[in-house]
Amino acid sequence: MVTSREFKEVLIKSLRLEDITPDDIDDNDPLFGDEGLELDSVDSIELVLAIDKEYGVKINDSKLYDTIFVSVQSLLDYINEQKK
Repeated sequence: MVTSREFKEVLIKSLRLEDITPDDIDDNDPLFGDEGLELDSVDSIELVLAIDKEYGVKINDSKLYDTIFVSVQSLLDYINEQKK
């Protein structure tokens, strides 16, 4: 099982988020928009590639993006579900 802290470290490294530590990211903060991490569409592509590389989990169905990419927790839940 992938832990929240481990995933946050991958998130920070793969998106090159400077001056942010895993402790700065709340599991329920939005990934996109004006609050939370404020990621954009380019970040989502990089994140999909990083998740595939780090965990072997593919996210091929763009229809799922609205539910998977809500927060760190929703993305982490998806990764752990796919790894079972």
